[in-house]
Amino acid sequence: MRTRYRRKWTAPLAILACGALMLSGCAEFDNTAAGQKFTPVNPPSPEVPPQIGPGGEAGDPGPGRGGNGRNQTPTPIPPPQGCKDFDKAVIATCLDTVAAVAAIPGDGTAPSALAGERKSGRIVLAASEKDPADWATIPVDGSGDGGLTSLALSPGFAEDQLVFAYITTPTDNRVVRLAKGQAPKPVLTGIPKGATGNRGALGTDAKGALLVATGDAGNAGLAADPASLAGKVLRIDTSGKPAAGNPTPGSAVFSTGVHSPGGICRDQTGSRLWLTDRLADKDVLYRLRGGQPLTTPAWSWTDKPGVAGCADFVGATGYLSITTSIAGNLQNLPVTPDGAVTGKPSVAMDGKVGKPPKTFGRLSAMSMINPQVAITGTINKDGGSPVSSDDRVVIITPSASAGGGGKD
Repeated sequence: MRTRYRRKWTAPLAILACGALMLSGCAEFDNTAAGQKFTPVNPPSPEVPPQIGPGGEAGDPGPGRGGNGRNQTPTPIPPPQGCKDFDKAVIATCLDTVAAVAAIPGDGTAPSALAGERKSGRIVLAASEKDPADWATIPVDGSGDGGLTSLALSPGFAEDQLVFAYITTPTDNRVVRLAKGQAPKPVLTGIPKGATGNRGALGTDAKGALLVATGDAGNAGLAADPASLAGKVLRIDTSGKPAAGNPTPGSAVFSTGVHSPGGICRDQTGSRLWLTDRLADKDVLYRLRGGQPLTTPAWSWTDKPGVAGCADFVGATGYLSITTSIAGNLQNLPVTPDGAVTGKPSVAMDGKVGKPPKTFGRLSAMSMINPQVAITGTINKDGGSPVSSDDRVVIITPSASAGGGGKD
C-alpha cells in the first residue's frame, strides 16, 4: 500500500462557444452543488507572500543562516524515500501523471489544490499539512494524449462549489462539471477526437466566462475551420452556451488557430490573457484577444520544450512563468504590465541553476492560488524519469533570483 505524507510549504522556488457553431451538448442544469461543505481557505489578502526559508517554517531563514540568508549554502534536501518527499514545496506524492491542477484561492499560507490524473481521471484534494484526499473520479479515455487534461474552478466557486474538467471519452472530447459526491454533467460535448491532439486547457476571464482551448484532433486544418470545434479558444457560460460579449454574438468562438494547447492564464484584472500551444515546428505563447486569430506569437521556442501551464507573476516579479513537460524546467519570460515581452526567457528548475540545483522533472499544468503563489503537477510517469515519490503536486513561488534551493 502506498503511503502519502503530509508536507509543509517552506522551500523557495525559482522565479519565476449553440450559435454559429453547433455546440452539441450545451446543457441546462442546476448551477449549485447543494449541501457541499468543501470550503476554500481564506481569500487572498496580503500583497506580499510569506518569507520562506529552507529551515522548515515560514519566516525561518534556516539553520546556520543569517537574517537574510545571503551568501550561505542552503541545506541539501535528501532524495525521496518511497512516497515521502523531503522537499517542503511538495504537497502531494505518489500520484499518476498529474496533468491538471486547479488551485484553491487563499493567502498562500496553507496552499491547496485539486489535482487530476490524466490517465485514470481521478481527482484528489492536495493540501499542505494534510494527506491527499480522493475528491472525485471521472471516467475518461486516457489513451494517447487524451484523458483528464485540465481543471478549472467555477467563476463562482465560493458559492457553487463547482469544478470544470476537460476530458476525453471514447467518442469525443468534452467539458464537464462536477462537485464532490456528484456525477459529472456534460457542459459542452462533440469536440472532435483524434489519435492525437486531444489535449484541452481551461481558464476563466475577469467577466466570469469559461475559456476552453481545444486541440486540433491531429488535423491542423481544423484549427482554421469555422465549422469545427477543434483548434479553437471558446468562451462559454457555465451551462455551455456562448458567453455574452463574444466577438460574434451567438457563437462561442473567441479565437482560432489552436493546435495542442498547454495552458491558459491571466492576471488578476484580466488585462493580460495568455495561451501556450505546441505547433509542428515550434512551441509558442500567444496573447489572447477576442476575435483575433492566433497567428503571431508573443514568443516562440524552436527547441520545443513542451510548453504547458503558465502563471502571470508580472505584477510581482515582471515575469510570466511557463512550465515545460519535455524539457522539465520553468521558463520565466520578462513581460511589461501592458503585456509586451522584453527579452528571452530565463530558465530555472532545470537541475542546473542554483546551489544545489533543483528539478522536479517534467512539469504540467499550473494554476495560481494568488498573484504570488501557484501550483503545478509533475508528469514523470508519462515518458519521464520518475523518482519514488512521483508524480507530485508542487508549489511555485516567484523570487528575485533564478536559483533553486534543493535537489530531488
